[in-house]
Amino acid sequence: MNSMTGYGRAQGSFEGRDITVEIRAVNHRYFDCTVKAGRLYGYLEDPVKKAAQARVARGKLDIFVTVDNSRSDDVTVEANVHVFEAYLNSMREMCEKYALRDDISVTAIGRYPEVFSVVARQADAEELTRDVLTVTAAALDEFDAMRAREGRRLCDDILSRCDAIDAMVDRIAVLAPKSVEAYRARLEARISELLSGAQPDEQRIITETAVYADRIAIDEELVRLKSHLSQARGMLASNTAIGRKLDFLVQEFNREANTIGSKASDLEITRLVVDIKAEIEKIREQVQNLE
Repeated sequence: MNSMTGYGRAQGSFEGRDITVEIRAVNHRYFDCTVKAGRLYGYLEDPVKKAAQARVARGKLDIFVTVDNSRSDDVTVEANVHVFEAYLNSMREMCEKYALRDDISVTAIGRYPEVFSVVARQADAEELTRDVLTVTAAALDEFDAMRAREGRRLCDDILSRCDAIDAMVDRIAVLAPKSVEAYRARLEARISELLSGAQPDEQRIITETAVYADRIAIDEELVRLKSHLSQARGMLASNTAIGRKLDFLVQEFNREANTIGSKASDLEITRLVVDIKAEIEKIREQVQNLE
C-alpha cells in the first residue's frame, strides 16, 4: 500500500548528456501528471507521463526533466531569413520616414523573437528518449520506495484505529442488553409508583419493554460495522491501490456509528459512539493520503 505523497530523484550521464529527473507528488482524487522538459524537449513529456502512469494509480505528480548537453552536435541554430528581412525592412522604413540614424546590426535584429531558432536534431530524439526513460525509471524507483514507507506507516496507524473501534463495538454489544434491562426496571418502578404500590400488569410491562428493545436494537448495525472493519483490514493487506474504495468504506463506518448513536439511550454507549466517530474521522484523514 502506497502513500500518494512522495519524492524521487535520479541522474544519469549518457555520451555527453547529463540527465536529471525529479518527481514530486501530493494527494489528488485522480491521476494528474505534469511533465516539464523545456521547449527543446517537448517530445519527452508524453513518454515520461506514460511511464509514470504505469506505476502510479492516483495523485498529482510534477515531473521535471533536465538535459544538460556538452555535445556540439545535439542542437543546431537556424536563421529564419524571412523574419530577419521583415524586421530589417521595417527598421529601414522607420529610419527613412523619421530621419533616424541607420545603426541596424545583425546583433540588434537577432534579439527579436523567431529570428533564430534552436532546434534539437531529430535523429537524436529516440536515443534521448530512451536515456530519459532510463533515468525516469530510477527516479520512479526512489519515488515508489518513499511512498511505500509512508504507506506502511499509514496502514499501521489505520489498523490500530480499526482495532480500537473493534474493541469499543464489543463493549457496546455487552452494554446494549443491559440498557433494556435497566429500562424494564425503571418502567416497573414508575408503574408501581403510579399504582400506589399495586402489582403492575406483567404483560403490559413485557410488551412495553419489547417495543423499547426493538426501537433501540443495534445488533444489525454492530454486525455491519464489524464486517466493515474486517473488510478494511483485507483491503489494507492487498497490494493494489484501494484508497478510493477505502474512502467509501469509511463513509459506511460513519453511517453505522451515527445510527447506533441515534438509537442509543445509555450514556456509556453514547460516549463510546463519540469515541468511535473520533477514530473514524482520524482514519478518514489518513485514507486521504493512500493511493
